[in-house]
Amino acid sequence: MKSSDEAIVDVNEEWRRQMVGEYLEGESSGLGRRVALVCARFNGAITARLLDGAIAGLTEAGVDRRDLSVAWAPGAFELPILARAFAVREGPVDAVIALGAVIRGDTGHYEVVANECARGIQTVQLQTGVPVIFGVLTTNTVAQALERSLPDETNKGREAARSALEMVSVLRRGSLGAP
Repeated sequence: MKSSDEAIVDVNEEWRRQMVGEYLEGESSGLGRRVALVCARFNGAITARLLDGAIAGLTEAGVDRRDLSVAWAPGAFELPILARAFAVREGPVDAVIALGAVIRGDTGHYEVVANECARGIQTVQLQTGVPVIFGVLTTNTVAQALERSLPDETNKGREAARSALEMVSVLRRGSLGAP
């Protein structure tokens, strides 16, 4: 399944820009950005593939490798507390990317872990103002997770890296930026 913006060419964007006082979009430049990647060790082979994609995407966008921090948690459920630690520490990062894979099993544990991980990550970004990107795969099968973590442009870790840089950028623009 693709996003709807890939299905339709938007011919009204210029009109919208002219019809509003402020039209904010981010960019994916990583120059001078500091990013933390918090990773779940459970389903770690998939997480490692997501991490490789995210690192590749960030460094290609200009993030200096010395401005990347990686921390591992036992599983996806524990990712929010690591994300918060990076978001509130002295000398905080510009963005946090949470990476992992929660794969449906035979019990309801999948829903608990996936939902609480997502809720926790959302809470961290809303409470701290630091973008925390949800790069945690929630799939029905291992095959689906492997497909979403291929070492190419479709890698969801790479996509999360672009989202992180775009969010940092848009939050610093126009009326949203610092006075």
